[in-house]
Amino acid sequence: MSLDITIALDAMGGDSGLDVVVPAAITAVRQNPDVQIILVGDEAKLTAAIAAAGASSNPHLKIRHASQQVGMDELASAALRNKKDSSMRVALDLVKDGVAHACVSAGNTGALMATSRFVLKMLPGIDRPAICTSLPSMTGHTWMLDLGANVDCNAEHLFQFSLMGSVLARAVDGNEHPRVGLLNIGEEEIKGNEQVKKAAQLLQAGIPNYAGYAEGDDIYKGKFDVIVCDGFVGNVSLKTSEGVARMIAAFVKQEFTRNLFTRFAALVAMPVLKAFRRRIDPRAYNGASLLGLRGIVIKSHGGADAFAFANAINVAILEVRENVPERITNRLRSYEENRQAL
Repeated sequence: MSLDITIALDAMGGDSGLDVVVPAAITAVRQNPDVQIILVGDEAKLTAAIAAAGASSNPHLKIRHASQQVGMDELASAALRNKKDSSMRVALDLVKDGVAHACVSAGNTGALMATSRFVLKMLPGIDRPAICTSLPSMTGHTWMLDLGANVDCNAEHLFQFSLMGSVLARAVDGNEHPRVGLLNIGEEEIKGNEQVKKAAQLLQAGIPNYAGYAEGDDIYKGKFDVIVCDGFVGNVSLKTSEGVARMIAAFVKQEFTRNLFTRFAALVAMPVLKAFRRRIDPRAYNGASLLGLRGIVIKSHGGADAFAFANAINVAILEVRENVPERITNRLRSYEENRQAL
């Protein structure tokens, strides 16, 4: 089978680096026989890690040497200026040069955002990239953006985010009419700050499937397919949700291990508990898109394990198959043409 898709991995990024990226890459090419992966990083270490995993002869795995790596606490400006041969920068250069179709990194988010924007540039009509991912809901999942790329946004930025999010939902989910909600402190039109109110007017005029204001609890109800907010609110919402999930898991464990009777109850309930854990497992939702760039870049959680990082690779593969950047460009062009015709 021909290798139709090539994914570049920042193999040195994240909390665990090669220990996570190499097994995830092996899993991804086994699941996707038409995919080739280029692991970018220290060649000697990568060669040893691939050999230790018994995958030296795998023709789907390639290595591209990079002499530097970006630290997780490094300033984005310093990484952009001083780390031109970092595994992150080289992986993004491969996308820019057309050698790879997408880049996946678990590295420093600020550095990845700044370097991606510098190397790949923005799509025409998009001012800023936005971080978007899917979150579990009662009816499946909900796409949410921005999750931290842009702390301060104006109404036009929120409109652009809503357009990109709806395009992503159409492309990935096959949902032709995704319901778009604007995150607010209430459903009433009088609620919210001026930025949100102005954004609502733009969405009403330019997004056919705009469904009104969404409140915080709507994120998980499944009432909306796409929820839009600025990066400050989005990141706080995401981190709060992660904290609540960990608290619930800790409480359940404490209650089921309280005494002999509850331990027995846990044994009986084990199939249900495992199914519940699978449904809310954040690893299954790992892989956030940096939408708005002239290329596909997927951000993995820095603490992701191999299972989670493999999911991030699969997100990149899916976006390549669906040609998400071109779809966003076409949607923007259509919107501008319609606006000029009015």
